[in-house]
Amino acid sequence: MQRKAYAPGLAAVLAAVTAGVTGLTGCSAGSGGTSSATDSKAGGPAQAVAPPGRYRTLLEPCGSIQRSTLRDLLPGADFLPVEQRERVYRGTAAVTYDTDRRAGCSWKADGPDASHQLTLDFERVVSYDPAVSDDDRAQQVYAAKETATGLPAGGTTPPRAPATGTGTAAGNLPQTATPGPSTPASGTAAAPATTATPGTTATPGTTAAPVGLEPRILADLGDAAFLDDVLTRAGSTAQRRTVSVVFRTSNVIVTIRYGEQPSRITEVPDSKELQEKAQGLARRLAEKFDE
Repeated sequence: MQRKAYAPGLAAVLAAVTAGVTGLTGCSAGSGGTSSATDSKAGGPAQAVAPPGRYRTLLEPCGSIQRSTLRDLLPGADFLPVEQRERVYRGTAAVTYDTDRRAGCSWKADGPDASHQLTLDFERVVSYDPAVSDDDRAQQVYAAKETATGLPAGGTTPPRAPATGTGTAAGNLPQTATPGPSTPASGTAAAPATTATPGTTATPGTTAAPVGLEPRILADLGDAAFLDDVLTRAGSTAQRRTVSVVFRTSNVIVTIRYGEQPSRITEVPDSKELQEKAQGLARRLAEKFDE
């Protein structure tokens, strides 16, 4: 009799314990599922995120130009001793904190007839606004650089009508000049006057490029590109011309500055030659970024 009375009681206890364990297990599983769903935002509204740019790194600028190209751009290096020549061709890297975001290099060679300078600047643009793509942000940065050259809004090429005067060969048409601040004494070299190409504005101390070679938009170079050309002279020093080519490819902006300063103050650097060399380098770099 005692064994029969004990069995039902034990069964009841075991049933109660089993029910409690089952209840605890079910609660634990339910809590874990809820937490996982919250962390992964399952079922939440999808947020549109602009795509990243094509490039995550940059080319190494000092090694991005072939030796043959540097020899063409820096002819004065051929007159230097071997050790100095090699140092010129190696270039000088720009100091930056993150070479995946900004990198640059510069070269300079002084020859018997002229000094040439070349600088490269690579900038990888990253947008921190999830609604704005890296490409769109890079276009904004590029557009600001383009506007700074004085190009008309919308990126159209400035008018190329010849200035008043007797016409000469294309690319060397005379331009309307504003007299300089003073007239030089007889027998001395005259400082160049401030000159403006129609449709452009020359700042004091600078001379605009010849008609047809003025600052302008460049076609078929990256996603967008422009060229700037400035001739400057300070006091009695030789005239210096600097040609800049800036282009954007996806989220990278490349800036090339190529300058020449003749040894003789009576000589003027050839705008057409400098522009052709700078554009040639720009196209080769654009191809490297596309590889």
